[in-house]
Amino acid sequence: MDARERRPVNTRRVETASLDLNVLRTFLAVYRSGSFTGASRLLGLSQPTVTTQMRALERQTGRELFERLPRGVAPTPVADELAARIAAPLDELAAVAGPTAPSGARREPVHLAGPAELLCTTVLPALAPLVAAEGVRLRVSTGLTDPLLEELRAGRHDLVIATTRPRGRTLHAVPLADEEFVLVAAPVWAERLADRPADEGPAALQEVPLVTYAEDLPIARRYWRHVFGRRLSRTAAVTVPDLRGVLAAVAAGAGFGVLPRYLCQGLLDSGALVALLEPEDPPINTGFLVQRPGVSDNPDVARVRTLLLRDAHSW
Repeated sequence: MDARERRPVNTRRVETASLDLNVLRTFLAVYRSGSFTGASRLLGLSQPTVTTQMRALERQTGRELFERLPRGVAPTPVADELAARIAAPLDELAAVAGPTAPSGARREPVHLAGPAELLCTTVLPALAPLVAAEGVRLRVSTGLTDPLLEELRAGRHDLVIATTRPRGRTLHAVPLADEEFVLVAAPVWAERLADRPADEGPAALQEVPLVTYAEDLPIARRYWRHVFGRRLSRTAAVTVPDLRGVLAAVAAGAGFGVLPRYLCQGLLDSGALVALLEPEDPPINTGFLVQRPGVSDNPDVARVRTLLLRDAHSW
């Protein structure tokens, strides 16, 4: 049990009637971002200003609101209760007030992040009309889901496409699209495997090199469990930390791999790749579009979000 769990909870409610609205906004930004630095970035305030406001709020309420950690802060139960009371009204007020940027000001870019393969293959082409015809500006980052979600909380991104649903209440996630995984190889390998008895199942692939994303075979292991009901125990012949590299190696005949259908459908249609198996129940992973709660000051964030949710079904 950590120090936060051992601390007794004072159940007396924090009275908010006399609290400054701007201070409450700052509190909510700290609560949602998990740090004073993240809140300062979200609000356009200096970090000392955020720190001063939070100290003043703690003095005024007579409660500790945040436990200071080596990296960021953790909300106390009192902060959880306060956030639950003020979040919806402040978000509604922000929605009524609308963007705070002055009319005619240069439009701020939308900071979008997610898996490199999905962004480059489907998302950026889908967003091209907003950029070319409507003047939306994009700043795109790639990476793994967990670090990107932490950066989203800290205010470094506006939207993140995540491969898992984030935990907790500090982020808002909606399902975006399902990606289906396919077991594929070049035609040369498919022809060799065609002579193997069908009842051999995955054993027929034992002599075929495996091309995968990482040494621990995350996608291939999931496919084996879901489709074959057994554990995959072998080492990869080639690992490439980019599924586009896996696709290129497999298409060139290096071996077999497991890839999302959106990435390899074109080569499957052309015959450059062959699906070695078409199970009735293929493994599927749901992607989520994630953002911080509340209304962004940048109206283009909503435009990007709306287009992605509208067009994701076609990916």
